[in-house]
Amino acid sequence: MILKLISTAFAVALASYVSAQTVIPNLPVEISGSVDTYYKYDFADQPNIGTSFANDHNSVSLGMIDLLLKKTTGKASFVGELSFGPRGQYGSIPEGDKPDSENSFHIQNLFVKYAFTPKLSATAGYMATFIGLEVISPLGNYNYSTSYLFTNGPFQNGGIKVSYEFSPKVSLMAGLFNDWNVYRDVNGVSHFGAQLTLAPAEGLVTYLNMLTGRVAGMGGSGSIYDLTSTYQATETVKLGLNAATYNVSNNMGGYSGAALYLQNAFTENFSLGLRGEYFKSKDEAEGITFAGVVPGESVTAVTLSANLKAGGLTFIPEIRMDNASSNQFVKHNLDPAKTASQFSLAAVYAF
Repeated sequence: MILKLISTAFAVALASYVSAQTVIPNLPVEISGSVDTYYKYDFADQPNIGTSFANDHNSVSLGMIDLLLKKTTGKASFVGELSFGPRGQYGSIPEGDKPDSENSFHIQNLFVKYAFTPKLSATAGYMATFIGLEVISPLGNYNYSTSYLFTNGPFQNGGIKVSYEFSPKVSLMAGLFNDWNVYRDVNGVSHFGAQLTLAPAEGLVTYLNMLTGRVAGMGGSGSIYDLTSTYQATETVKLGLNAATYNVSNNMGGYSGAALYLQNAFTENFSLGLRGEYFKSKDEAEGITFAGVVPGESVTAVTLSANLKAGGLTFIPEIRMDNASSNQFVKHNLDPAKTASQFSLAAVYAF
């Protein structure tokens, strides 16, 4: 039924475009993006914390250059976003269709959109996931290191979706998607996803998300339910929440967790942000680990970051401390340990 509705929507869009008599002006393509680099030091002199990106120890390392192209002509628009560098090529998923030695890029977004009305639109292609609060691009995150929830959730979703805005306070998205993080799905179009957006008060936005379907290579179906919320409490204070639970059938495991975010802008160019997270891998994971968190164990992580801005450049000094319920980290001498801590300094330029 949903596939039929989506197909009908695109047929209407095509007919509307063909019959249009108005000449659409040749507007320029919008170009934006970012460049980032970082230094990280683990206080045990080991690469301990296994979340996404910024994994090189005691090295001045590259993030990526991210190029975003956008254009709108009438009711139609497109977004194309490519990244070049380790953060995209090796840290993102998928790494591409060829071996790493033959790849130098990663597709972050590649989709087209048509707005039937100011309230109803359809989008098809490869899109940054609607699950969770954090994203691949460093511009979209306050902290430079990422949460366990981000690392273990989907990065992107290829598919087709329809969005409808019932009012400025309520909107709904529903769509059919590929398996997580793939340019093409070996299962066919295997997932159904939906997002309910609520904005009940000024400064408060909440997203209720779900994504379910067959999981390639795991012999079952997986379902993730996710709550994401942000609240601009004052002109300087912002709060955030991300909570999620994921389960794969046939005792293939999953996880659950929550992350809280608190940010305060002391001046226009200086702010501090604190992220606290609890993440637990489910008992029945049968040896599958999620970012190094073994089945049945958990980790609590606290990250303190500063953002210092100078024009388009943002410096992000950061201290992170992780505490696990089991010995999933190591000490200087490689003995097992329950705790790990690290310092990083990142530089992100937005253009």
